[in-house]
Amino acid sequence: MKKSCKVSVHQLQVGNFVRLPVAWKDHPFLFSSFHIKQAAQIELIKNLGIEHVIVDLERSEIAPLNPEAVNPITLPPSPELHDLKNDMDIYKAEQIEVQKKLRRDIHKTEQNFTRSVAMMRSLISKLRNRPLNAVDDAKVLIHSMVEQLLTSDNLVLHLMSDAKQDESIYYHSLNVSILSMLIAKEMEWDRSEIELVGLSALFHDVGKLKVPPQILKKTTPWSAPELNFIKQHPLLGVDLLKLAENFPEAALPAIINHHEFLDGSGYPKGLKEADLDKMSQLLAVVNEYDSLCYPSNQGKARMPYAALGHLYKQYKTKLNQEYIGKMIKMLGIYPPGSVVELSSGQYAMVMSVNLQKLLCPKILVYDALVPKDQAPIVDLEVEGISIVRCLPAAALPEKVHEYLNPRERVSYYFGGESRK
Repeated sequence: MKKSCKVSVHQLQVGNFVRLPVAWKDHPFLFSSFHIKQAAQIELIKNLGIEHVIVDLERSEIAPLNPEAVNPITLPPSPELHDLKNDMDIYKAEQIEVQKKLRRDIHKTEQNFTRSVAMMRSLISKLRNRPLNAVDDAKVLIHSMVEQLLTSDNLVLHLMSDAKQDESIYYHSLNVSILSMLIAKEMEWDRSEIELVGLSALFHDVGKLKVPPQILKKTTPWSAPELNFIKQHPLLGVDLLKLAENFPEAALPAIINHHEFLDGSGYPKGLKEADLDKMSQLLAVVNEYDSLCYPSNQGKARMPYAALGHLYKQYKTKLNQEYIGKMIKMLGIYPPGSVVELSSGQYAMVMSVNLQKLLCPKILVYDALVPKDQAPIVDLEVEGISIVRCLPAAALPEKVHEYLNPRERVSYYFGGESRK
């Protein structure tokens, strides 16, 4: 059976999934592809001045009418139809403005994120020769992030652009720091504790600077001696940080212990739950999550939703379940970066999650007839659309993948939701 076919507008029925062969700006619908839910929509399509549309037979709930059964007469628009079109035009214009605002929010957050990555890059480069300056810079960065975290009343977690391949330590460290501080805030830790765990997270992997790059970047399995060397990086990192007398002593345990598990199966010391403070346990959770999303072997990377599910199911004896639960609650079922299929049959990518409305993320929707830079970013709550399932990025058709541009490296940054 054909997947789609060209049919006369007079053959349309409620339940058909249509693609309109006109520019997005030339019709009142929010999308160029959609399910027909009411007869008035058919009349609006007929009054667009087109003779044919494409019907996607796989996504339609009913087949189009047979050509013999159609009434080829197009009635002039009724007052009710005119009012409906006018309302839809107004709504579409409003949504375009909402999308512009969201794009501005994301752009502003992206600028803040880029500045933070630049600061990360700078303080890591200073760490060997000017450790005091590096720690001071890190404290300034963490303080400013915590200030926003604690004073913004409408926090939104945004998906950021892809990381550069050779800068993964900056992106990973920043990501772990941001998520750790967000969870610490959800746990109602006090400000000093939030700043401490954020600082620990920024520096948790600096010991890898002492591991030869040819070992870290190996694409073949590590030998036993190489693996043992890598497993020493938490201790190597603390040795490096002890050169800076202004680094808080209370932030060191989490750095040493970020690969330790509650059951004693972690490293470098094989500690158990009783020996691990709450910051160490939180950092271990977030580090494991981010490493699942972006492992050293990128072919084994998990999408954010899959990484959360894996943590929840497979780490019950290894990681603090309360912290995992808080992270799942905070990121939502569909964290930014998730590729999804909608109840409308369309593909989309989650761009932002309002931390007060987790079940209704804002999503970037694939629409072949809309230019990529104007792609609809819609609020699921407003549109009455639901997410049917999450998908691995590799499952997307090539043209959809290119349009949505799913991130190989999922990075988050938070911002306040602007009011205008």
